[in-house]
Amino acid sequence: MPFQVSINGVNHAIDADPRMPLLWVIRDRLGLTGTKYGCGAGMCGACTVLQDGRAVRSCTTTIAAAVGHSYTTIEGLPGDGSHPCQAAWIAEDVAQCGFCQPGMILEAVALLRVKAAPSDEDVDRAFGGHICRCGTYTKIRRAISRAAEARR
Repeated sequence: MPFQVSINGVNHAIDADPRMPLLWVIRDRLGLTGTKYGCGAGMCGACTVLQDGRAVRSCTTTIAAAVGHSYTTIEGLPGDGSHPCQAAWIAEDVAQCGFCQPGMILEAVALLRVKAAPSDEDVDRAFGGHICRCGTYTKIRRAISRAAEARR
């Protein structure tokens, strides 16, 4: 029996082993390659997606556990880059290699949904499980502040 899962507002019937990580469903079955594989253990944040608006790691979420939830990947944000977080990332020139950025942007979206004006401590707490090998953390903090201002 296929698993029913909603990704970026589209319902999908996925025939897979119940233990298959949502990450592989997103990337390999649906071809949405913006979500990245980093560590496979939920420690780096590269695979972050939104589950019902909350940031989760798709590498540790099984397809069986995904049923009944709605997911947003980086492809689910506006393709023109007009979301406040996307626009802030561009304005602050955050991305260097860009590998971790889809997960970081989605984490920022989730943070700004619950904290309209997050403090540095809020940002540190939310992004504590994200690794940016290029070290753009200062730019990320500025981008989050810019996005928060744009949303107000």
